[in-house]
Amino acid sequence: MKIITINLPEKYLNAIQILNDLGIYPSRSEAIRIALDKFLTKELKMDKDLDEENFRALMNRNKLN
Repeated sequence: MKIITINLPEKYLNAIQILNDLGIYPSRSEAIRIALDKFLTKELKMDKDLDEENFRALMNRNKLN
């Protein structure tokens, strides 16, 4: 995994922290990873097992359109 830095509105960070404090997610990072996975699955209509090579081909094809 890679480490990235993001800027979030404080209300988002507070909500994520509450989910973490309640034990729903083991960490804020895991909550964000799960949310991002759901977003990408919905928005890009990607299968969970889409390998990196096919993902890059999909992204390159979209750049051409």
